[in-house]
Amino acid sequence: MDTDLSSNATAVVVGASGGMGRAWVAQRLACSRFAAVLALSRAPSEALAGMPEVTDLPGRPRLVKGRIDLQDPSSIAQAAAMARTLPPIREVFVASGLLHADDGLTPEKSMRALDAATLQRLFAVNAIGPALVARHFMPLMPREGRVVFAALSARVGSISDNRLGGWYGYRASKAALNQFLRTLAIEWSRTAKGSVCVGLHPGTVDTALSAPFQANVAQDRLFTPQQSVDALDAVLASLGPADSGQVFAWDGQPVPA
Repeated sequence: MDTDLSSNATAVVVGASGGMGRAWVAQRLACSRFAAVLALSRAPSEALAGMPEVTDLPGRPRLVKGRIDLQDPSSIAQAAAMARTLPPIREVFVASGLLHADDGLTPEKSMRALDAATLQRLFAVNAIGPALVARHFMPLMPREGRVVFAALSARVGSISDNRLGGWYGYRASKAALNQFLRTLAIEWSRTAKGSVCVGLHPGTVDTALSAPFQANVAQDRLFTPQQSVDALDAVLASLGPADSGQVFAWDGQPVPA
């Protein structure tokens, strides 16, 4: 289905400084389906350090870096304003996510660890931020042809699949993200018949987000960012408007709500 994407199109990657974001940027630059890639992160000058040089197109660069902070709504609006100067946006991929942080934020093991400020922070990054990205970027995307809005979700965001408990904030914020995506998909389909709006579960990927939790992961189920991105790209290519509003895992299977 990706053959519908114009070569005069832009792919937007939010969270380009993370392991998955960097891999997605590299993948989009390597293919011929996008004339430009807008890589957005909190520190754009550092986000893609060390990435191979990219051949620019006549008159404009293929790789454009910009700043975004999902906890700062004004930065999301400013990033969208930057995107207006590029070829039509055909794909937005939100690779950002928060599970733990060096300042002591860790997944809750019991209700005794619930903290209002921590919950607000998790929701800001994992759910509210992506929803605001959609608010500002979806109106910039063409109404004709295939257009894609995808965000990294997680299997632990499934309510019906929750059998272990714990991780309150992360689970709930990803469940909220999934509901945002479902609702956005319904509204978007009314004006863009070729639109696909989905969540993507990348599996357990060897990145900073999963590093503290890899001990019990089987070696064949711990993916490199490139392996996960290649799998998700294949899944995304197989999806159409009828699949919009759902969450799909790296192996193409739907994640239950």
